[in-house]
Parts: sequence; structure tokens; C-alpha cells
Amino acid sequence: MMRVLIVLLVGTLLVPAYAIDPGEALGDPALEARARALSVEFRCLVCQNQSIDDSDAPLARDLRAMVRARLLAGDSDRDIRAAVTERYGEFVLFRPRFGGATAILWLMPVFLLGIAGWFVTRMFSSTTSSEVE
Repeated sequence: MMRVLIVLLVGTLLVPAYAIDPGEALGDPALEARARALSVEFRCLVCQNQSIDDSDAPLARDLRAMVRARLLAGDSDRDIRAAVTERYGEFVLFRPRFGGATAILWLMPVFLLGIAGWFVTRMFSSTTSSEVE
């Protein structure tokens, strides 16, 4: 009996929780799959650490409705991303595009890694040269 309870508990914890209401789902499974794929790309502007697919905030609900309405209107995924980004800015994207304003976000890890490598190299080269003397 205890094993069954443990399996049920672990099973419920591993199943992702979505904030989507059953009434929001589109009738066409292919369109609904596209809507879900797009919804995980957009950040909830209220929660900021959840996608609009996971968030139950009213703004996230509105964004999900906007995505689904544009899908029903025949917009492509690229058009929907552009419309949401135009309306809410680059911050709404979990993966911002590489550009002038976001270049520092993309290049900073490489820059910091280079500085760390330079410091490690200097540290080992000065340790090695002092041991030789």
C-alpha cells in the first residue's frame, strides 16, 4: 500500500502543471500544440520566472488568448512572436534575440569566461615560475 502511495505521489510531482483552462484549448490538436509551444517561449510579465503556459496570472491568460486568436486567424509562429514582442518588448521572450540591445547579454558569459581563463593562466604561470627559481 505504501509503495502505491509513493508511486502516486512521485507521479503527480513529475507531471507538469499547466495553468491553461480547459476552455482555452483549441479544438484542432495541431493548432493547440503550436499554441502550447509558443506559450512556453513567452515570459509572464507578472510572474517573470514562469512562462505564460505555466502562469495563472490574468495577463498570462490574456497573452495565451492572444496567441490562440492569432493562430486561428492564420498567423505564422514568426508573426505571433513579432506581434507579442512588439506589444510587450524583448523582455517577454525567454530567449531574447541577438541584437544591439541584447548583445551584452549574449556576449557577457563569453567575456567573463575569457577573463577567468586569463586569471587562471596567470595564476598557474606565476606559480610555476616561482617554483622553478
